[in-house]
Amino acid sequence: MNLFADIRATVIAALTEMQAEGTLPSGLDFSNVAVEPPRDAAHGDMATNAAMVLAKPAGLQPRVIAEALAGKLLSDGRITSADVAGPGFLNLRLAPVVWQGLVQKALLSGTDFGRSMIGSGIKVNVEFVSANPTGPMHVGHVRGAVVGDALANLLAFAGWEVTREYYINDGGAQVDVLARSAFERYRQAHGLDPEIREGLYPGEYLIPVGEALKEKYGDSLLDKGEQFWLADIREFSTQMMMQMIREDLAALGVSMDVYSSEKALYGTGKIEAAINTLRDMGLIYEGTLEPPKGKEPEDWEPRVQTLFRSTAHGDDVDRPVQKSDGSWTYFAPDIAYHFDKVQRGFDQLIDIFGADHGGYVKRMKAAVSALSGGRVALDIKLIQLVKLWKNGEPFKMSKRAGTFVTLRDVVEMAGADVTRFIMLTRKNDVALDFDFDKVLEQSKDNPVFYVQYANARVNSIMRKAREAGMDVSDATLAAADLTKLDHVAEIEVAKKIAEWPRLVETAARGNEPHRVAFYLYELASDLHGLWNRGNDEPNLRFLQDDTATSTAKIALARAVGVVICSGLGILGVTPVEEMR
Repeated sequence: MNLFADIRATVIAALTEMQAEGTLPSGLDFSNVAVEPPRDAAHGDMATNAAMVLAKPAGLQPRVIAEALAGKLLSDGRITSADVAGPGFLNLRLAPVVWQGLVQKALLSGTDFGRSMIGSGIKVNVEFVSANPTGPMHVGHVRGAVVGDALANLLAFAGWEVTREYYINDGGAQVDVLARSAFERYRQAHGLDPEIREGLYPGEYLIPVGEALKEKYGDSLLDKGEQFWLADIREFSTQMMMQMIREDLAALGVSMDVYSSEKALYGTGKIEAAINTLRDMGLIYEGTLEPPKGKEPEDWEPRVQTLFRSTAHGDDVDRPVQKSDGSWTYFAPDIAYHFDKVQRGFDQLIDIFGADHGGYVKRMKAAVSALSGGRVALDIKLIQLVKLWKNGEPFKMSKRAGTFVTLRDVVEMAGADVTRFIMLTRKNDVALDFDFDKVLEQSKDNPVFYVQYANARVNSIMRKAREAGMDVSDATLAAADLTKLDHVAEIEVAKKIAEWPRLVETAARGNEPHRVAFYLYELASDLHGLWNRGNDEPNLRFLQDDTATSTAKIALARAVGVVICSGLGILGVTPVEEMR
């Protein structure tokens, strides 16, 4: 289904034949031979670097290889020209019937068009969101949630076996702060003034928690010190926060397969087991680190700590896992958690972190490399900030949250579909502006509207055809005489459809779901362009007097709709059938 992969296979077959004939020496490595769209579309439909990457190992000039390869490829009926360019790139043009055939394949495959098995059933764990269970999720979590969920959808579509996972950070001091904050709302539920002192969570979202605590405990905790209630209220409040977080995620269309608890690592021997595994490898030692960069000697006191020799696995410095007082560092449970994922049999790990976790990337990769013996790859995607705007001004904090705009605020104002699409209109490591006015306007500058409008136009074409008494079932459209799609503008749309399977594989290999959003915008633009040209050129209109011609043109539009729906499905966005 991936036409680029098919043509690459043809190139490899031609190179193999050249070896058999003695034109090329045997033993060459073809793994770096690629077939891709040329940088300039005017140069052709596809380009291969075969001659460039094989010249040195073959001991031949690139143009010599390229010219011989061109002669071989021209025997393939799909290839109409093979031109050597520059030092030895080979530009190919394909016959129109090839692109027309892709329209038929899209119609026959439906939303499975572009589905791939390059993942080969590899077990991948995608950990994302993992917000502290201390309150509702904020707008930064929205972007991480969307990127993680869309990436999981993309990998599943490309043949990976995907597990979505949320790591609950319920083992640190922040959950004690949550408990103390909830206790003040418990006091408030009894008619007392809450003392929301500095350092506590001020958000009104804890008022229902206080009321629930009153219902459970009555007034029995009011006159007791925190040593009597801290653990119980911490557990109770954490559970309520996690229920709220699950509901927030559901509002965004996100569901997790697994929730893992940091607290469950303590007192179970799991942290000790992970550290001892590293110790058995000779990667744990007692030592003193150099002062952090930027620290003056008088501001820093050297201490002997238990260190992980992470520099042996690509880190810049060794990292402490246990403090001089015997307590674990924040890094130790993270090591144990990732060791647990390795032990669960995952072949690949992906973590979606906020940009403020950039310092964790190398140390976590070093830990996973060591604990898996280099077998398990870890990719960490850092999510940059989202800046909210409304009426030309920065959007202010949420009263309910106390200090930030919540996920629920964003979804209620923009809708889940719009929110999800817009969050993928920039690569994850680039800051994103989310303007509530612009994301809801109906214009080409609003990418989600532009893509949805294209799908709505396809449905409009289908409705008008049915009203005219035409059979526009996918089976009938797939059987149409697609050679009637002979205008250059129609062929260009077919070429864009042909890119979809390759785009899926490229995006999945790079863990880059934003590529899907970019592609859908380009495909929508091509469809709108064809529609608009029909206003001036009647022969390009989708409905013609001739039924056979109309059927072919409608088939092209329907194929665009199939791909848009497939792509929106990966992004977690519901296609719109009619614009209101």
